[in-house]
Amino acid sequence: MTDFPLHTTETAPEAARPILAASKAAWGFLPNLHAKLAEAPIALQAYGTLFDLFGTSSFTPGEQQVVYMTANVFHECEYCTSGHTVLAQMAKLDAATIEALREGRPLPDARLQALHVFTRSVIEQRGHVGDGAVEAFLAAGFTRAQVLEILVAIAAKTISNYANHLAGTPLDAFMAKTVWVAPSHRQAA
Repeated sequence: MTDFPLHTTETAPEAARPILAASKAAWGFLPNLHAKLAEAPIALQAYGTLFDLFGTSSFTPGEQQVVYMTANVFHECEYCTSGHTVLAQMAKLDAATIEALREGRPLPDARLQALHVFTRSVIEQRGHVGDGAVEAFLAAGFTRAQVLEILVAIAAKTISNYANHLAGTPLDAFMAKTVWVAPSHRQAA
């Protein structure tokens, strides 16, 4: 694997330095994902912008985490699944829902299951889900705006999940108790 540095505000390209400083201030530490993305300031900025925008969506914090976790697990991103497990706990998702998301099992809540199924379908089918899938999502109590808001989260997670695969991002210390191993890596272990 190509070695991508874990940048700091001192080693990052000039355009990434203020973004990293803001990230460190917001999180209380510099997440390794951000340190890796800093190699390409435009990628760091795009990810941060999309992540922040999805935080202002009409989804609740718990629903946002369902969308994020669905993408993370689908893409087999060990870094993001481990990290978003903590964020899902902070968003007050129950342990059974978090475990179901991590292990690809049906969610215990019907509305969250509909969100999970629709999000996964959008990713798997690259948006070609058909009217039936959209109507089922709407019937579960979601809106047409939310159909499109999901795309913001998928775009953010595509950037972070793929960057972690390409750059070999190590887990942050706060993820120690939520380590997740992708199914394709479980067989190898």
